[in-house]
Amino acid sequence: VQLQASGGGLVQAGGSLRLSCAASGRTFSNNAMGWFRQAPGKEREFVAAINWRGESTYYADSVKGRFTISRDNAKNTVNLYLQMNSLKPEDTAVYYCAASRRSYSGSYQYDYNSWGQGTLVTVSS
Repeated sequence: VQLQASGGGLVQAGGSLRLSCAASGRTFSNNAMGWFRQAPGKEREFVAAINWRGESTYYADSVKGRFTISRDNAKNTVNLYLQMNSLKPEDTAVYYCAASRRSYSGSYQYDYNSWGQGTLVTVSS
């Protein structure tokens, strides 16, 4: 089972990026999914979560109004996205996608038992 995150890169402050996460090996269509990030020297933190059908979302206060999480439950796979707008230097981090063991999850990291390898987002000032 793999979650493959992509879409990171270098962007100027105020710019946008779209992260993607593709699942292989199994489908997570019945599982909530989320994005987390870890900045250098800091602990991993919650960014956003979406329930299994994509109808309910939840965001960290620091990204609310700027980031949008979405998902596409295809027949044999799930694609997870994070649209990031109005990026700030403090958004610089490695971003991880994760799948929860539950159909609804929020910021509690121990709900998430499948993790991708991370993609680096660097926002320059």
